[in-house]
Amino acid sequence: METNRNWAGNYRYSASKLHVPEDVGQVKELVARSSRIKVLGTRHSFNGIADCTGSLLSLQKLNRVISLDRTLNKVTVEAGIRYGELCLFLHSNGYALHNLASLPHITVAGACATATHGSGDRNGNLATAVHSIEVVKADGETTVFSHEQQDGLIAGAVVGLGGLGVVTQITLDVVPVFQMSQYVYENLPLANLKDRFDDIFSSAYSVSLFSDWKNAAFNQVWVKRRITDQAPGHAEPEFFGAALSTAHRHPVPGLTSENCNEQMGIPGPWYERLPHFRMDFTPSAGEELQSEYFVPRQDAYDALCAIDRLREYISPLLHISEVRTIAADTLWMSPCYNRESVAIHFTWKADWGAVKQVLPIIEKQLAPFHARPHWGKLFTMPPARLQSLYEKLPDFRQLLLDCDPQGKFRNAFLNKYIMNLN
Repeated sequence: METNRNWAGNYRYSASKLHVPEDVGQVKELVARSSRIKVLGTRHSFNGIADCTGSLLSLQKLNRVISLDRTLNKVTVEAGIRYGELCLFLHSNGYALHNLASLPHITVAGACATATHGSGDRNGNLATAVHSIEVVKADGETTVFSHEQQDGLIAGAVVGLGGLGVVTQITLDVVPVFQMSQYVYENLPLANLKDRFDDIFSSAYSVSLFSDWKNAAFNQVWVKRRITDQAPGHAEPEFFGAALSTAHRHPVPGLTSENCNEQMGIPGPWYERLPHFRMDFTPSAGEELQSEYFVPRQDAYDALCAIDRLREYISPLLHISEVRTIAADTLWMSPCYNRESVAIHFTWKADWGAVKQVLPIIEKQLAPFHARPHWGKLFTMPPARLQSLYEKLPDFRQLLLDCDPQGKFRNAFLNKYIMNLN
């Protein structure tokens, strides 16, 4: 295979061949004649969720916008489109997405399949924008899952973890275009969240806290607000004890801010403020690993205090940690299923040997809060424990069996964590 490692360089794929089909017809042919096949997106997963002992399939050439429905406010795209490409199209047509990832370079299909990224109290993760998906099943035929169908299976299919088949088309709900501004504040003591957690996170469209966990404090608070006539974007000099930054900042201490989107309250379109990093900045491969755990919102402060107690283990291995809120959803395999959630994200230095030792310690500390790990990032949680956190997992397992009886799209990751096979 031409490129056999993921974006970060920490994972080597097992497949011997990578297919890059030109259209859906070729996808169907490849699937029908393959015994094992998996879709590989932009390689931003940090574990084996997208791996396969057969062939890998890239949808990078299936990246068109198919249609924009101005009556129902929906856009239909091919599954290989990246968020950056879709954003430019939507914005030029007066539309926006409710939420975006920190990086605009990942595919829509990949992000939705793993329920990636939350951004604000009232905003579901990226998968919650999905209205319908078209999937090429194991027999090479297409099927559609939609909210318009009465069977409710769309709730299981959206966060499909790559196990149902090849998603070739996605229809997303869109909203009218909007403007945003963001300010950065510095040095928010962890203790200030004890009684003001809801006030802090409900104060803007999206709020992110960043800490290197060297102290019981957050180095930075990124406050992203929608600009309206009622809220023109004025910034107070203090934010719950944190001081307004007087210069542009990068989330990681010591790094230049030139690759970050505009701060200091400078107005801009939604797609240039919701992501932390600029669309024309392509992040270099490697030099980091990532983990993320989702806890119930009501337990967030206690969970963060539990993390704080591990500072001596965490901080030497860490680039930065981010905390953000996500609205509850009804997607079976979403970490935010049926609960308002807070994500605790870790961007680690590229030392898997050391990180692998500290993850079980973190997971033990977060166990009382029923923390769910991000499907596409690094964790060491035993399969039985992970399965116990998802009440709809038996239904999802059955959905996989119905769509793919012979396991053409299953791999070691799905067999271990979903199918309970070793």
